[in-house]
Formats: sequence, structure tokens, C-alpha cells
Amino acid sequence: MWDIIRDSTFGQCVRLASGRKLARYPEEQPGFQIPVGYLDSTQKHDSSSPSNGEPNGDAENANKEASISVIGWYSEDDPDNPHNWSFGKKLWVAMLLFVYTFSVYIGSSLYTASTPDIMEIYGVGNIVASLGLTMYVLAYGLGPMLFSPLSEIPAVGRTLPYTTTYFIFVILCIPMALVDNIAGILILRFLLGFFGSPCLATAGASYGDFYGATEMPYVIALWGGGATLGPALGPLVAGFAVENMGWRWTSWELLWLSAPTMVIMFLTLPETSSDNILLRRAQRLRAQTGRTDIKSESEIHQSKMSPREVTFNALIKPWEINALDPAVLFSTFYTGLTYGIYYSFFESFPLVYSDMYGFNLGEQGLAFLSVLCGLSVAVTLLCAYFYFIAPKQLGKLDPVPPEARIWPGLFATWLIPIGQYIFAWTADPDIHWVVSLLGIAISMCGVFIITQCMFIYLPFTYPRYAGSLFAANGFARSLLAGASILFSRPMFDAINVSGGVTLLASFSVLCILGMFLLYYYGARLRERSRFTGM
Repeated sequence: MWDIIRDSTFGQCVRLASGRKLARYPEEQPGFQIPVGYLDSTQKHDSSSPSNGEPNGDAENANKEASISVIGWYSEDDPDNPHNWSFGKKLWVAMLLFVYTFSVYIGSSLYTASTPDIMEIYGVGNIVASLGLTMYVLAYGLGPMLFSPLSEIPAVGRTLPYTTTYFIFVILCIPMALVDNIAGILILRFLLGFFGSPCLATAGASYGDFYGATEMPYVIALWGGGATLGPALGPLVAGFAVENMGWRWTSWELLWLSAPTMVIMFLTLPETSSDNILLRRAQRLRAQTGRTDIKSESEIHQSKMSPREVTFNALIKPWEINALDPAVLFSTFYTGLTYGIYYSFFESFPLVYSDMYGFNLGEQGLAFLSVLCGLSVAVTLLCAYFYFIAPKQLGKLDPVPPEARIWPGLFATWLIPIGQYIFAWTADPDIHWVVSLLGIAISMCGVFIITQCMFIYLPFTYPRYAGSLFAANGFARSLLAGASILFSRPMFDAINVSGGVTLLASFSVLCILGMFLLYYYGARLRERSRFTGM
């Protein structure tokens, strides 16, 4: 337990405040002995490179550069290696990241229960009031473009961006609960989404830091299920409260959920990035031994990268790949479409369950439990696939092509339009409301499985740019989701809910063809790509 606190943001602050006299690491303890042969057996790294345009032929300089010792783990069971953490420690960190992500996602839709009051109090229309949801969603898609590359810098790591931005997120909940003008509401909603976004960008990578390939599919499925469920539970959590306590209650609820989570994270969330852990170990060993030749692999790699290269790879390269690789472009568009469909529910539900069926605000929130039903089935089916089918199916392939990993999507892709058509054609006062909710559950089952398939597919297409591809994909999802919030209500007003949802379902039908083309011909497309091998 002590090492969790020592490695947390709180522990690092204590170290700095005490001049590293408190919260010490083993290397800083009196009598610490470097394992026998550890420095002698480390890799000798040739970091020679021309500088200032001059040849690097000086013998003394070459010997100096060739003597760099690249440090690693002390042993295969080194306790500092996140993959060697105990089951309890991994579970604790996993749960913290889960609750952190859930709190940010539920923060997007808690606001929807407040829109009727905001329209009435501030005299604005539905589109302006809905901008509060749109700005939040757009911001948490934009934030990863900054925070995802930042977390990949070894000197920064993952935990510091999490805790600092989440602290700002929590503080912003207070003015959000007190603000008294529409402009302030929209600005604060954007800032909340922006500073809440790091978990959405890199929590999946954090899980990969300490869980192995066998556990990761299950972990990501459960984490993704919770993240997808968050927005659906927002109207349920806020509906009855807003009816009785007013629109500001949604911001107080978000504060009550996020503030305790932030405090616990600050005290007990350790660093998970191996690059960051080994970088700090190298710094401690240099201080103890006085040897300047001790380096971590990440230090050497980072020293060879210019800021321009880092910026280009993070911000430009993923969009270049999307523009020139049809397979990646389709995966980005399809996940964006599924998110757009999901967030269109927040505009269609009031028209169906309030206007048609006479639900009050709290009962309307209960309708979103259909999403929970769909997600529960989806997570169960996906985990069953990982356990019973995937080992036999993928075990026959060597290597496993990325397209083979989207096999469950060939079935799930049909569920999205089927569920939407059921919802569109049964949302009628003459038909019991449970039938339309069944359509929502079926559609959400497909949405979740398709999204998970794309998340599994993307990092294997171009592993070098996996983090940035995820960030670009996340931004595209948020852009389409935010746009759907704005165009859905005018569309539903113009052609009714049945017509609007039928139109969205028809786009989903076209994507069925795209899924099969991606599965059968994606490998050929990648072979022709100039990015292959990156």
C-alpha cells in the first residue's frame, strides 16, 4: 500500500517538499546495493550522431557516446514493473480509472435534464440550450489532441496530466453551479469537457501499462461499457432531482461524484508508464553513483526527436493517414456515426417519451435504462467471444492481421439499423413504449460492439501512431456527436422522429457493406499504403 501512496501525485509532492527525504525509493535508502551485475549487464547504446553538421569521427567522443548504459528492470519479477503489480493493486488502479472516466462521461449528459429550465429562465431556444451538451462533447474530443501526446512524453507520464486536469475539472463544477448567464454556462461547459478529456484519451493506454494481452480485451470491454453507459445514466440521475431542486442541481451532483474521486486519485493513483518509471530510476541511479552514462531508453529516444517531429507525428500524421488510407478513414467515420446516433437519442427521447407517452422528466431518465440493457448484453457477448471463440479463431493465424480482430463487428453491424428501425417505426402513442425501448437496446448493443472492434483494430494498423490515431478518432467521434445534437432536433421537427431516425438507420445500412469490405479487403488496402511498416 505504501508504494501506491509514494508513487501518487501526493507522494511526489511530499518528496519535492521534503527535498526527497520522505517517500524515498529503494535506491535512496541507506545501504541500498545495486543488484550484482545490473549496470555491467545493461545494453551498451551507440548514440553517436553528427552535431552542428560536423563528422562524428573523434575517438574520444565516440568512446564516450558508446559507453551509455541503458537501464531496465532489476529482474523479471521487479515490483516496480507495472505488469508485476499484485492483483489487488491492479484492480485498485483499474477501478480508479473506471470511476474517473465514468464521472467525466456522465457529466456530459447530466446537463440535458437542465435544458428545459435553462430555456425558460434565460429565454433561449432549444438549439442554444443544447449547445451546453455540444460544447462539452466537442471539448472532450479536442482535449486528447493535446493531452494524448503529452502523456507519451516520458518526463511527464500519465498520472500528472490526470490529476492536474481533473483538479481543474472539479473546481470548474463550482462556478458552473453558480453561473447566472447563458454565455457563462456555455464557456464553462466547454472548459469542463476539455479538462475532463485526458481519461478519454489515455485511460485505455494506462490499462495496457499494467494488464497483459490476455486480460486487455476483457478490461477494455468493461471500461468501455462503463464509459458508454455514463451518458445514458446522466438523465436518470438528474431527472428527478432537477424536477424538485432546479437546473443547478446537475452541477452539484457532478461535483459530489468527481471531488471525492479526485482526492482519492491524488492520494493513491500511481504512475503506470514504464518509460516514466524507468526514467526516474535512471535519475536516481545517476544521483547515487555519480555516473552520467546511465540512461533510460526513453531518454535516448526522446533526445533524438525534435519538437517539430513530435508535433507533426501527434497532430498531422494521424489525419494524413486518415486521408490516404480508406480503411482507417472508414473506421473513423463509422465510429463517429455510431456516436452521432447515440447522442441523437438525447434529442429524440423528450419528443417520444415526454410528448408522446407523457413521461415526466424523471421517468424520461428511466427510459435510458434501455441503454444499460443493451450494453449489458453487448459486454457479455463480447467477453464470451474473447473467451470461447477468439483463441481458436486467431490462434490459427500467424501473424494475426488487424482485420481478423473485427470479426464480431460483422454481426453487430446489423444490430444498429435493426434497432433504429424498430425505434423509429414503433415510437407511437398507439404502441406500448416498451417496444421502442427494445429497439434502443438492440441498437446500443451493436453500437458498443462496433466501437470496441474499431478500438481493437486501430492500434494494429499503424502501431507507431496508435496513440495519435486514437486521439484523431476520438476528435472525429466528438465532432459528429456534437453536430448530431444540433441537427437532430431541427431534423426531428421537420420530418418527425420516425423519419429522422429512419434516415440515420439508412446511413447505418450503408456501413454494413463497409464493414464486410474492411474485413475481406482491408489487408490489401494496407499493403498498398505508403504508411505500411510504420
